[in-house]
This record gives sequence, C-alpha cells and structure tokens, in this order.
Amino acid sequence: MSSATIDRIIPLSFRGIFLFCLAVLLFVIMDSIVKYANETYEPLQVVWARYFFHMLLMTLVLAPKLKMSLVVTAKPKLQVFRSMLLLGATICFFSALKYIPLADAGAMGSTSPLFVTVLSVFLLGEKVSIRRWTAVFIGFGGALIILRPGMGIVHPAMFLVVGMSIFYASYQIATKKLANVDSSYTTIFYTALVGTVVMTAIVPFFWVQPDLMGWVMLATIGLIGGVSHFIIIVAFRYTNASTVAPFSYTQLIWTAIFGYIFFGDLPDAYTILGAIIIVGSGLYILYRERKISED
Repeated sequence: MSSATIDRIIPLSFRGIFLFCLAVLLFVIMDSIVKYANETYEPLQVVWARYFFHMLLMTLVLAPKLKMSLVVTAKPKLQVFRSMLLLGATICFFSALKYIPLADAGAMGSTSPLFVTVLSVFLLGEKVSIRRWTAVFIGFGGALIILRPGMGIVHPAMFLVVGMSIFYASYQIATKKLANVDSSYTTIFYTALVGTVVMTAIVPFFWVQPDLMGWVMLATIGLIGGVSHFIIIVAFRYTNASTVAPFSYTQLIWTAIFGYIFFGDLPDAYTILGAIIIVGSGLYILYRERKISED
C-alpha cells in the first residue's frame, strides 16, 4: 500500500490524534509503574530514574545525529527555568502517587488547563472573557468537590497534585515562549538534562540499592517517559496542539482502569463528579480559545 493511499485512508489529523492518545496511555502506564516503585524506593529516587534514563535515551538516539545543535539554545536561562518547572511538577506528582490512588491524582491533575488560563493573564498579558473566567471558577469548584476541604477525608498528598498542576501550567506557558525559538528536540533535551543533573545531586541522600528487577523497573519508567515525549513531537507534525488537547482527558479513563486492575482502587462519587466538572470546564476553555483563534 502506497503512502498516498494511506494518506487517503487515514487523514493526517487522525494520525496525530492516535499518536497523542498513545502517548497519554504510555504516561499512565509509566505512572502505574511509578506507584508500584514507590512501595520500595523513595519518590525522589524514582524521579531521578525518570530523568536519568530519559537522558540516556536522548543521548543515544539524538546526539549522534544532531550533535552540538542539540544543545544550542537562544534562551538558555528560559530553558533551564522551564525544565525546573517540569521537575517540580514531576516531584510533586510522583510523591503524591505514593499515598493516593491513580484515578484521584489524575482527576485533580486535570486542573492544569485552568491554571494555564489564570497564569496566562498575569504572565502573558492575555485577555480572558467572562465566559472563560466562569469556566475556570466552575472548574475550581470541581476541584473543591474532590478535595472536600474541612471534611478530613482526602489525603494531604492530594495538595501535592495541586502543586503539580501549578508547576505544569507554568511549564506550559514557558514552553509557549520557547516554541518559535528553539527546536522541539533541543527543548526536550534540556528537560532531561536539567532533571538529571539536579536529581543526581539529590538522590544519594535517598538512595536504596535496586536489585536486577528494580533496575529494570526504574529504567522502564525513564524510557517510557522519553518515548512518550518523542511520540508527542511526532503527533504535532500531523496536527496542532489545540486539536489533540481534548484527548488528554483520556488519561482519566486509563487511570481508573489501571488503578482498579493493579491496585484495587476505584474513584468515589465525589471524585467522579469533580472530574466531570473539571473536564467540562477545561473542554469549554479549549473551545473558546479555538473560537478566538478562528475569529
């Protein structure tokens, strides 16, 4: 079958959506392994593995081809700052997974687009309509339903997921600023490099010597993370970010499935209701952003 025939059968945008959904699934698989690894190793050691083996993959695959162009950046300070934001998000999320179910973490993590809207006003000077502000407030209302403040039911580690959402939203804004400055490969390289350097300095204080299966598990975490980022880069060659963004919420389905199969966890009614409200608000914000860009 020729490539032209494939193009007619499978439109480019559909390929991009499929690849993006595959990356989301892989990230959930990675998070599931992280949760399991947290039973034996400290979360900071798991974070180190996430970045170290990602960095190793980047070096083996990209360095021979791109050489020095891989590390050349027009804005090194912004690259480092962006990478530190993602590292902060990773530390918060991996630490939270030690204590809370996958589905709960995924539901609260879905607040990230809401924080992007809020931070875009202050950091990028974007104007947000009353409709989008309403969607943001409704979305945060969904987060409060999950957190149930004052009821003493939710584990305090859930607030680490809130911290992750704030870090990740800031990271996304920094990524926007780098989008037309450096290549995607350079940006993803700095992500792995900064995380590896920082965590290598920290991890000796939390080190637990892995056995053979432990090394395999830790390496798998980093390799899945690296491969997932590559898949997202390829997906964006076929379609744009706004097209695939709604499909990021498929992670909620996978976290519920994996959480139940491997850990016996199911989200309660409050978490499901809060997640529906958050997802609905996020989808409406994406819809309004697309309308504005089309106008």
